[in-house]
Amino acid sequence: MVREAFRKELLTEDLARAIAIEALGNLAADPEKLSGFLALAGIGPENLRQAAQGPTFLHAVLDYACSDEALLRELAAAANRRPEQLDQARQMLAGPQPDWGA
Repeated sequence: MVREAFRKELLTEDLARAIAIEALGNLAADPEKLSGFLALAGIGPENLRQAAQGPTFLHAVLDYACSDEALLRELAAAANRRPEQLDQARQMLAGPQPDWGA
């Protein structure tokens, strides 16, 4: 029987940020994928370090990853995580959601 070697950690906001930074680092390893994300985000490579310090930007990184299943799986595998962990981190960084039923 093969055991999964994925990280099992309690998701905190700090961990969600770390997951997003991992994903960004793995995106940056492929200039074509990084340029696609930066174009969509509307920033240039010169602003990347400053932008990466904000939770809104980090949420955008994970939102971008989650919008493409192949990319999501690739980034998750590169970080030894399950795709669901990236999505959970994305949801945490999105902040509280409105209760439309109230």
